[in-house]
Amino acid sequence: MKPKLIIFSAPSGAGKTTIVKEVLKTGIPFAFSVSATSRPPRQGEIDGRDYHFLSVEEFKDAIAKGLFLEWEEVYENQFYGTLKSAVEEKRKQGYHVIFDVDVIGGLNIKKYYKNEALAIFIMPPSIEELKNRLKARGTESDESFRKRIAKAEKEISYAPEFDVVIVNDDLQKAVRETITHIRKFIDPKND
Repeated sequence: MKPKLIIFSAPSGAGKTTIVKEVLKTGIPFAFSVSATSRPPRQGEIDGRDYHFLSVEEFKDAIAKGLFLEWEEVYENQFYGTLKSAVEEKRKQGYHVIFDVDVIGGLNIKKYYKNEALAIFIMPPSIEELKNRLKARGTESDESFRKRIAKAEKEISYAPEFDVVIVNDDLQKAVRETITHIRKFIDPKND
């Protein structure tokens, strides 16, 4: 059985990364797909672990060479993408690959891999709660905060295109539901 792909997408602040971290603790042989980005590292982020940090020029060069499975210019000159070679290398090693990606990127990966991938959308309980979570982070300027909320509202409209939608109104419940869906997808006999 060829290893499968598990795609996580959500608006910023929905809890996607927290859920992914819990899923990685399950003991299922996962490898995390480390995305590339042209944005600068945030405090504590490490190149190659959190992201592959590229300059805008390096990112554009990789796009021109067709090195990405998917990529998107999320904000002006702020690119995110997934390197094809990194994903296939993990699969050759026998790992199921987990993606923590932007909504459009998630849909693009699903389109590329079709039934080999499970696309999961993590839904915030409400836009109000999303605003509270982003404010609590304390990492956004007023302008960045407004952009993220506007983007989140648009991203939520794509939720029906995903295989599974998990509402993160109770983190432990959301984690349990997510793991159940993943286990059924990886091995349908476990149903």
